[in-house]
Amino acid sequence: MKFSCWKLSYFLLAFLLVPNRAFAMHIMEGFLPIEWAIFWWVISIPFIILGLRSIRKTIDENPETKMILGLSGAFAFVLSALKIPSVTGSCSHPTGVGLGTVLFGPLAMSVIGTIVLLFQSLLLAHGGITTLGANAFSMAIVGPFIAYFVFKGSQKIGLSFSLAVFFAAMLGDLGTYVVTSVQLALAFPSEVGGFMASFTKFAGIFALTQIPLAISEGILTVIVMNFLKKYNVSELKALRVFSAREAH
Repeated sequence: MKFSCWKLSYFLLAFLLVPNRAFAMHIMEGFLPIEWAIFWWVISIPFIILGLRSIRKTIDENPETKMILGLSGAFAFVLSALKIPSVTGSCSHPTGVGLGTVLFGPLAMSVIGTIVLLFQSLLLAHGGITTLGANAFSMAIVGPFIAYFVFKGSQKIGLSFSLAVFFAAMLGDLGTYVVTSVQLALAFPSEVGGFMASFTKFAGIFALTQIPLAISEGILTVIVMNFLKKYNVSELKALRVFSAREAH
């Protein structure tokens, strides 16, 4: 692995020194009713198991990609730790899952994202253990799957590599917050209007901060990906990130 990747990892991790207020979280510990907390855990666990197998296969076939795997985790950790308080019991923030999804696929990102969320709940008081399943489902599972299909679809219709990465990161970010809005609305339906009224309220408040954050995340992800494309092209080819046309 080239030294440039080490420098980029250090640059991203340096942002951890920026202080974050403790109330800025994912869905916070104890906020969801216990039945919903258990439900999202049960839904998330199969994806995590499949993700572990995906990572093991990738590392066995391409051991030189371990550093980029670590970089993907650091990128997601740093971006999703930058919180903007939003709806009661939650917040708006970049997710950082687009980079790892483009590089390793959505199943691998389900593991990386869940580890990121676990570390944040234990070390930064962001999120919680009981709500880890819900946060993982929205940010580490649904977000990456959206990003993956957007990236592949963008490549198929002939968009440039940078545009494909941008739309994947941006829409993966927005998809996470649509799911978070669904989760909160299911747990706390409005007395008047039920689920839809509650969903509209949550999603509307999130949109004020999340849309510009998603656009910014898309741009930053393109910058980092182009850096890797310039200095670590052999690893990206090994991971089959490029389409047949872009690989030449």
